[in-house]
Amino acid sequence: MAVSCIAHVYQPRNVAEINAVFELARSTEKKVCLRGGGNSYGDAAILQDGIILDLCRMNRILSWDADTGIMDCEPGTTLEQIWKCIIPDGWWPPVVSGTMFTTVGGCAAMNIHGKNNYCAGPFGEHILEFDFVTPGGDLLTASPDLNPELFYGAISGAGLLGVFTRVRMRMKRIHSGLLRVEAFNTHSFEDMAAQIEARAESCDYLVGWVDCTARGRKLGRGIVHAAKYLRPGQDSRPRDTMTVAAQELPSKLFGVVPKALLHHFMGPFVNNVGVRMINAAKFHSARLHPQSSIYYQSHGAFAFLLDYVPGWKLAYKPVGLIQYQPFVPREKAVAVFNDIVRTSQKAGLPPYLGVFKKHRPDNFLLSHAVDGYSLALDYRVTPQNRERLWDLAQRLDDIVLAAGGRFYFAKDATLSPGATQQFLGDERLAQLRAMKRRFDPDNRLQSDLSRRLFPGL
Repeated sequence: MAVSCIAHVYQPRNVAEINAVFELARSTEKKVCLRGGGNSYGDAAILQDGIILDLCRMNRILSWDADTGIMDCEPGTTLEQIWKCIIPDGWWPPVVSGTMFTTVGGCAAMNIHGKNNYCAGPFGEHILEFDFVTPGGDLLTASPDLNPELFYGAISGAGLLGVFTRVRMRMKRIHSGLLRVEAFNTHSFEDMAAQIEARAESCDYLVGWVDCTARGRKLGRGIVHAAKYLRPGQDSRPRDTMTVAAQELPSKLFGVVPKALLHHFMGPFVNNVGVRMINAAKFHSARLHPQSSIYYQSHGAFAFLLDYVPGWKLAYKPVGLIQYQPFVPREKAVAVFNDIVRTSQKAGLPPYLGVFKKHRPDNFLLSHAVDGYSLALDYRVTPQNRERLWDLAQRLDDIVLAAGGRFYFAKDATLSPGATQQFLGDERLAQLRAMKRRFDPDNRLQSDLSRRLFPGL
């Protein structure tokens, strides 16, 4: 869904300018919202009538050690900048989102996860330390051993405690610019979960596409993509595949049609009938292979699917889309996902895209992770269905919460304070309030998301 606000925007270049914005906010009694790449699906990076602290100009890579794989960078540095810097040296970011245009500060604040969460954990587990400035002007350093409460609170903290100014991370050593990818059909959520579990120890990435328009015995059918890093010697030309040029996404479809125009062609199919046809064609085209399809794909092409079609969200005009992503413990996930899709279909609001991933728990304060699975669902928003869609989301929340599920703030647009309190629990919320009193006693840092989910914080 398209979200917007009216606010003052500042783009600092250093810590002194960040502090100047906080001083301005104090003198004018304004609240401040942090913004990175603006890739969150909801209202996490906007603040009505506030000050937006846009960190896009603090985007320098401060140091890179190709021997150890350790990088220091500023919070506005994008994943694109990082992979382009490190891949010629045989490294890749250990955790990436579906777009390369997210920033390090945003990735840390929301503690993003990738298609390898079940084995690599979230983004924050690869941060060694960070520097952090509070709204009061204190410059602090945190790591798992130094200021651990701040480390595990600021990472996942949705930008509510302070501003990352330097992040030190360890990258992932690779021996090829290619991944070995196996694609195969599955016939239900139960089948998909079983196939992913069977490959979890041997694969480095696992992700499932789900046809959420299929009904009856076909409910939950989909395609799993299982990818593995190549070991030393398996790529006969690693110098060629580990170049920026080899990882860049093509700008044209079939070398002819500019991808920037594709959303115009997608628009007429972004409806219940069109998506049902496309999903059926996608699933049955994969069935042409008797067992599975094995191919080699660049890291960039496998990781950054959302960048394949620039402006793809425009196909959902005039209003947009929301994404609903529940995280459910493994023993209840299949039943919950079946229930969610059936409930959506009965409401006449089938998800147009479903993405299935395996997860593991972590120790960060506002964690969305579980020992189980997530299902990311895209719903089209129209003027006619908006009220029904929000009502549906509340019903789905009840299903997820009853199963001990959790939610991900970077993709939320519909959660209520009650649902947030139920999945985080009183202890974590009390810890968040205590950290706010310690690092941001004036509650200077807010967002429309925090106002919606943490009233009175």
